[in-house]
Amino acid sequence: MATPFRRFLIFLLLVCSALRAPAIDAFSFNFSRNSYIAGIIFPAPLSFNSATSAAASGCHSSHRLVADAPPIKLHLKHHKPAADKTRTESIFDSAQKDSLRLQTLYRRVTEKKNQNRLSRAASAAPKAGEFGAAARELSGRLSATVESGVALGSGEYFIDVYIGTPEQHFSLILDTGSDLNWLQCLPCHACFEQSGPIYDPSSSSSYSNLSCADPRCGLVSRPETLSPCRRADAGDDHPSCPYFYWYGDHSNTTGDLATEVFTVNLTSPGGKTASRKVADVIFGCGHWNRGLFHGAAGLLGLGRGPLSFASQLRSLYGHAFSYCLVDRSSDLSVTSKLIFGEDPSLIAHPQLNFTSFAAGKENTSDTFYYLHIKGIKVGGEMLDIPTETWELSDNGAGGTIIDSGTTLSYFSDPAYRIIKEAIEKKVAYKVFDDFPVLSPCYNVSGVDKVELPEFSIIFADGAVWDFPTENYFIRLEPESIMCLAILGTPLNSLSILGNYQQQNFHIMYDTKDLRLGFAPMKCADV
Repeated sequence: MATPFRRFLIFLLLVCSALRAPAIDAFSFNFSRNSYIAGIIFPAPLSFNSATSAAASGCHSSHRLVADAPPIKLHLKHHKPAADKTRTESIFDSAQKDSLRLQTLYRRVTEKKNQNRLSRAASAAPKAGEFGAAARELSGRLSATVESGVALGSGEYFIDVYIGTPEQHFSLILDTGSDLNWLQCLPCHACFEQSGPIYDPSSSSSYSNLSCADPRCGLVSRPETLSPCRRADAGDDHPSCPYFYWYGDHSNTTGDLATEVFTVNLTSPGGKTASRKVADVIFGCGHWNRGLFHGAAGLLGLGRGPLSFASQLRSLYGHAFSYCLVDRSSDLSVTSKLIFGEDPSLIAHPQLNFTSFAAGKENTSDTFYYLHIKGIKVGGEMLDIPTETWELSDNGAGGTIIDSGTTLSYFSDPAYRIIKEAIEKKVAYKVFDDFPVLSPCYNVSGVDKVELPEFSIIFADGAVWDFPTENYFIRLEPESIMCLAILGTPLNSLSILGNYQQQNFHIMYDTKDLRLGFAPMKCADV
């Protein structure tokens, strides 16, 4: 007769074997310490279908979600600023776009629409106990280069993507503040102007609409002006899944949720070029699109939600992604990088520091990456900023996020005023008052070595982020003018660390251990 211990071992082996079966279509991502939202499993051999269930079930195997091979890099162009605009004009335009984006982010964490969407997703998606197939390990990590969007009239960063069969080339905005991947599609009933042709799903043999019966359809909001499930065409017995994704400032996209092949160009460490097709990427095929996306074909989301590109890639490259953004004044040949999977060179960096993502209040968006700031140092002096300035309120307002889609950095007005006053007390250069957006500005003409007070962020867990001067002061035309690249937001609004302050730092988002890593880096050399 088997002993109780042997019976337990046999039971455990049977459970682990069952959980590794490939028949189930979804698994669970743990996006917070106490909640599960269903993620996606895809059927193609080289697709986002191989996330292991072992970690979630407690049945451990030798499979790892982080590949050990050298990085695989996808190279893109880096644009220079538009020829017809000065640096000052470009910064002014970015500040205007930031203003609208701030409204977007604030509304998305405070309005009930977001909470309703999560409720629908939780009810429509498979249960947390349903797991998918064991992980397929791919050699290497996926690394893409990103380009500054200043040449396209915006302050965001762009990434090149090849979509469909045959391939069609598009530039998409890279955005850690959004979840859904989407692009403009024909027929385009209402579209903004973009650089290059609009994606035509009818010309791609690999395009496929998701049906309303698909549980993944429950992960998106439905448009109120359309019936919940409309037919893709007159002869289709399977109604397509409509989606509506809004950005709070009247920017939005509406269309069909679909899957498609995404092709990326690769450059190996040895310099050889190749391409890789990744099947069944879920994205929004937008037929009605409105907003400030000028020049881009759409958006590639890197938020925390299950439909973001970063979340879909977890089954291939694990729970970490990182980027290193070059400054916008860099030469055309210099590229920023986006890397999926842990980068050994970053992990080994002697100045790599980590801070934990902040646990959000009940009503905050699952999209954003919140950080818990304790204080600010200017010139080595801890400023007397009230603690409540950094706290999340019960309705989800306040707090600090790190965001790739916002250009400048913004702090809640009480903090901004104290920071501004501290800098003004420590800087002796002549004040320049003629720039309408940024303040304070200084005339440093004739100064051989400009010296400005140091700026540091102190996090609640003790981590410290020290910034070089060029990350929080910006040079304008004429080059002798330098302005603080930080602005204020209304009380109880979001504080945001924008991409200008992130330049020349290698920044890692670790969604398994819920932490942000950052290390100073000459990003052109990554």
